[in-house]
Amino acid sequence: MGLAAFKTAWQRQTKDFGHEQASKYTSLIFDNRGMGESDKPLMRYSSSELAKDTLELLNQLEWVNERSLHVIGVSMGGMIAQELHDPVSHGATSDSIIVPCIYGGSTGKYCRMNIFLNRMFDERYLLIPSSSKGFFENLKTRMNMFIPKPIDVQLANTKATLFSQAWADAPDAEPIVGGFPTNGDRFAGQELKKRQDKEGFTRKGFILQVICAGWHYKGTEQLKQLGDQVGRERIQIIHGALDRMITVPHAEVLDRELGRQNNGITKTIFEDAGHYLPMEKRNEFRALIEAMVEKTEALKRNERPYWIRCNISKSMKPSTS
Repeated sequence: MGLAAFKTAWQRQTKDFGHEQASKYTSLIFDNRGMGESDKPLMRYSSSELAKDTLELLNQLEWVNERSLHVIGVSMGGMIAQELHDPVSHGATSDSIIVPCIYGGSTGKYCRMNIFLNRMFDERYLLIPSSSKGFFENLKTRMNMFIPKPIDVQLANTKATLFSQAWADAPDAEPIVGGFPTNGDRFAGQELKKRQDKEGFTRKGFILQVICAGWHYKGTEQLKQLGDQVGRERIQIIHGALDRMITVPHAEVLDRELGRQNNGITKTIFEDAGHYLPMEKRNEFRALIEAMVEKTEALKRNERPYWIRCNISKSMKPSTS
């Protein structure tokens, strides 16, 4: 999940997949380190460290079979999803998951994940087109996160950052669950409840997660390697053109560096939507996930077992003798 979000932000997807289609899907949601019911240790947080948390959880659950998981990352969660295929992240965990290729002669059983990457924030690396926020505007936005404001101002600013104005002002799309005047009012109610949780939502945890998101970095070679390892036909990029948190040129750069759509990447840009698509585009988001799961499950049925792929890869390497 994204910056400062609780796992309950996935409640719509939990219902759509884990409840309404329980015979087909098993869903796992959890609080990232620093939020909700997870621990909040005082230390440097990074996307690679939070990826290690994820790997340890999967090990505990014994969800380690090859090609058995579909990873959906929103905002900071997309950054963490990128790290799940990093050999450094893998090196600190059990050798049973999750690196898709063999590194440095390592051996063992691995599984590969299908990633739905939906955000990347890294302004040290990206060449941002003029249509995006400039460096100082982004800096101002981040600094404003730490300036105390009345709660109504905080909620209004958060809504404006995460959603399109049209959606926020539209009548509540889910009136059977409590009922609010508008979509934005429903979100504000959920956000207010979260912020009133003094144990789950802390200033310390928030600041440490901001550091995690702000310092995430993936360079050209790393993204190319990610595309090679996961398989570009298994990666989907989803973004909102009206996103004010992480603007849409970031999705364009991510698409370019991963290999673009003509090499297998699936990219969807919602022209009328903002940052948090699982809420604003719930039905469309569900359809995209269902389509990608169906596609990659078909790929898996036609794919060689992992140990065969590894042996073929080794046999194709040129001799150094």
